[in-house]
Amino acid sequence: MNERPTILISGMLAGVPHQGGASWAVLQYLLGFRELGFAVYFLEPVDEDTLQPAGSRLEDSSNAAYFGLVARQFELLDRAALIDFQRSQSVGMSPARIRQVLRETEILINLAGTLPISRGAERIPVRVYLDLDPAFSQLWQEVEGEDMRFQGHTHFLSVGLALGEPTCPIPSLGLDWQPTLQPVVLALWPAQRGPGSGFTTVANWRSYGSIEYRGKVYGQKAHSWRSLMSLPRLVDSRFRVALSIHPDESRDLEELRRHGWQLADPREAAGLPALYRDFIRHSRAELAVAKSGYVDSRCGWFSERSACYLSSGRPVLAQGTGFEDFLPCGKGLLVFDHLEEAVEAVREIEASYAVHSKAARAIAEDHFDSSRVLRRLLSRIGAGG
Repeated sequence: MNERPTILISGMLAGVPHQGGASWAVLQYLLGFRELGFAVYFLEPVDEDTLQPAGSRLEDSSNAAYFGLVARQFELLDRAALIDFQRSQSVGMSPARIRQVLRETEILINLAGTLPISRGAERIPVRVYLDLDPAFSQLWQEVEGEDMRFQGHTHFLSVGLALGEPTCPIPSLGLDWQPTLQPVVLALWPAQRGPGSGFTTVANWRSYGSIEYRGKVYGQKAHSWRSLMSLPRLVDSRFRVALSIHPDESRDLEELRRHGWQLADPREAAGLPALYRDFIRHSRAELAVAKSGYVDSRCGWFSERSACYLSSGRPVLAQGTGFEDFLPCGKGLLVFDHLEEAVEAVREIEASYAVHSKAARAIAEDHFDSSRVLRRLLSRIGAGG
């Protein structure tokens, strides 16, 4: 393998348009590897039934429009594509060019198994499955028999830092899961000056259903958030969250408003990568509530969103998932397990904000810098870097 192998990344950039945070989770890998000098390509398969609005042709869809907007902004259009394999139609690179890239690629970074290996990737020598949803990914296959597309990969990495550890009861499925942190291209996320406005976050109230394994239910963010409902009433700080929650969740919406949570429209706050970045930059700190499945599994998940807050010099108060065994906590990054601990941590951040802001950026530089994270990733798969 040469010094700078060709890398193909597959992930969801436009499968659900106007999710700026989810876009950044993919962009950090694309832009991070490019910054290291690699030839990097991006491929996202789409199916006709996922195109928006329903019944759209690929080229006329909202998915394609959003993909084009993001790809042009980051100068990726000539090395990226949305493709409907069934109809051999694409936006961005042509189907012929995609086939050529698949032949030339030496390393596939398959985020959450987005690209089916059978679509020409079986010839790529190094095929990495990068798990972004630890505990749930493994349980969907183990409990529900869902094909998570693990088969056909040569290496398995997970942002669940404790996956496979004795403290984490989630089955490894016989796969050797190696831990990896989420990368942030620090040049695009500089430390911010000024105090910012309030504790914020960007979140989905629910992402999918809960799942039961060996008598324990692994649930969603809604289940974690309910135990924190009274937090705004117990401290002097402001809490403003870009929360995607269905209007039918009327009881929860009423409770959120009654307790003083300010709800921002997630489309306005984070519908584009630039909006998402500005929302974080203008924040004072993050309150990072985790899915109860991450909390109860102790899988060590840590959000790429929280890494962006840290990079921006915005302290993070995060619900414990086991990540606290792997990352420095106490300054810049604080952890809580219960409401009372969250109250104390909010007061601590407010009392020594400058100290926590500086420490937040230092944690990002030491642990989430894309150049470090991605070189370490390559080392884990035996590809140098």
